[in-house]
Amino acid sequence: MNRLRLLVVLSVLSIIGILIMQAVWVRSAYTLRERQFRQSAFIALQDVADEVARLNQFTLNRYAVTQLSADYFIVNTDAPIDPVTLETLIQRSLQQHNLITDYEYGIYDCETDRMVYGAYVSTNGKAGQSSRVLPTFPRYTYYFGIRFPNQSLFVAGQLSGWLWSTLVVLLVVLFFGYTLIVVLRQRRLTEVQRDFIHNITHELQTPVSTIRIAADVLQSDLIIDQPARLKQYARIVMEESLRLQKQVSNVLRLARTNQTGFRLTCSDVDLHALMRAAASTFAPYVTLDLRAAEGRVWADPYHLETALTNLIDNAIKYSQPTPAVVLHTHIDKGRLVWSVSDTGIGIDPVYHKAVFHQFFRVPTGHTPTATGFGLGLYYVQQVVRAHRWQLSLSSSPGQGSSFTICERAGTRSHSTSRPAPTSAPLSLPQP
Repeated sequence: MNRLRLLVVLSVLSIIGILIMQAVWVRSAYTLRERQFRQSAFIALQDVADEVARLNQFTLNRYAVTQLSADYFIVNTDAPIDPVTLETLIQRSLQQHNLITDYEYGIYDCETDRMVYGAYVSTNGKAGQSSRVLPTFPRYTYYFGIRFPNQSLFVAGQLSGWLWSTLVVLLVVLFFGYTLIVVLRQRRLTEVQRDFIHNITHELQTPVSTIRIAADVLQSDLIIDQPARLKQYARIVMEESLRLQKQVSNVLRLARTNQTGFRLTCSDVDLHALMRAAASTFAPYVTLDLRAAEGRVWADPYHLETALTNLIDNAIKYSQPTPAVVLHTHIDKGRLVWSVSDTGIGIDPVYHKAVFHQFFRVPTGHTPTATGFGLGLYYVQQVVRAHRWQLSLSSSPGQGSSFTICERAGTRSHSTSRPAPTSAPLSLPQP
């Protein structure tokens, strides 16, 4: 177990390291490509400025390009320029430097102190009116401004190899993670199977051994002359047979439920009547606190009674040597709420979710009489889910446990308004 945990921790750390390194590499590659784009744009625009100077028959004595932001450049021309000529020069220079991306530009007019002409040029060669006002620059008299609105997309497009490698790494990580989950799940299933075999072996071996011993005694010729002893061993055989039958029925019922789901045959059920009958069956350990004006619920009578019996049986088993179980009902916001509470050993909050898992048994705090397969609370949760009720657990070590079940909102009504009983299969999710 420790080796598996170490493997999981190292695997998770390795995955995190791979993702971090890949992110750093992609970020570095993007920054490098972005810098290359700006340098190429600077050189291309400088070539445009030189060409404009050549057309006007003068020579620029300094660099003509000034970058005002990440995607906006100002290019000094020192002379007026025709917009059509300028666009042609920009297009040609950008293509020569492999900057095939959309751009928008504007020409500054010193008389009006604004960009008098602006156009948006897309990669398909079509030009349109610029959609925004380009900022002016007070240091130059004759210049034009140019913006690359899709610079980020253009740079990202240059990283296709990196992006594909990142995608491959992510796929590898996902497959590895899925494989790890499958391995852990299989290990969990193996542990569940081992615990189940251990529990069922213990639970079935005890009544079988008792029946075998009682049968040996009953085969004795002397037992006929001892009617009281004969009756006692016959009673033992009957009790252990019923116990064995109950355990087998629990396993078969669970197998049937997992394969076909619950088949609910709902009707109007008097929960108070079920609780009174249960209190009589488990007397003197069970007391009633029925505060609800009425305890009628729309439910499957068999599953509801079995779930109630399982909760009471669990409460008694874990409350030895003096069990004290309370069955409580009340109405909260129009909904019937009922609970089964005890003063037993309690359950640590760490196990509050796990106790509803199939075959789970709390690893500490069991009393010698607390036996079973770990199916009782799992079955109760499945019944609650099948009826779409709400189940909650309140418990702490040494403070007892309280299992509370609440109806859905809006289901409180008289039985005369309920629909006719139906029988329909319901597939239940595994916990």
